[in-house]
Amino acid sequence: YGFFWGMMSGVVCSMFAPALADKILGHDINPLYTFPFIFVVSIAGCLIGTYMNESEDEAVLKDFYKTVNPWGAWGPIREKVMQEDPAFQPNPNFGRDTINVFVGILWQLCLTALPIYLVLRQWYWATAIAVILAATTIFIKFNWYDKLEKPALAKVPNKKISSLEIGVSLT
Repeated sequence: YGFFWGMMSGVVCSMFAPALADKILGHDINPLYTFPFIFVVSIAGCLIGTYMNESEDEAVLKDFYKTVNPWGAWGPIREKVMQEDPAFQPNPNFGRDTINVFVGILWQLCLTALPIYLVLRQWYWATAIAVILAATTIFIKFNWYDKLEKPALAKVPNKKISSLEIGVSLT
């Protein structure tokens, strides 16, 4: 629930921050300058929302860790997963993944900026952004997409499912 409370506290704070800043400072302030305050309140809401709720069930965390194989602060869960499955290998690709995140941020920025510069008919910038977008797309394709682990397809036996099993009424 940390994400929810972080977003809610940020939204509520953004509705009142400009008026509150006006009262505190005694003069009109550009709402853009209230962003750092809103950001801090949102992070506080996120952390409070996270730690005020109970932890996820350990089985859910282990299943998530085995499926996603994230890097980060997963020490206790990683140890439990490796005790259950000694053949499990933690994600060794922190460096590559970090580079992919930074290139992905640049890629996303280009996806957002390109249409803007096209509408503004800024052809020089649109061309530069399109070139960067093409380069980052190629980089992400070879350094991330091609290196994704392909999940094994589960074989589902042929079985007739009744309407009660899927919760559909036929009347």
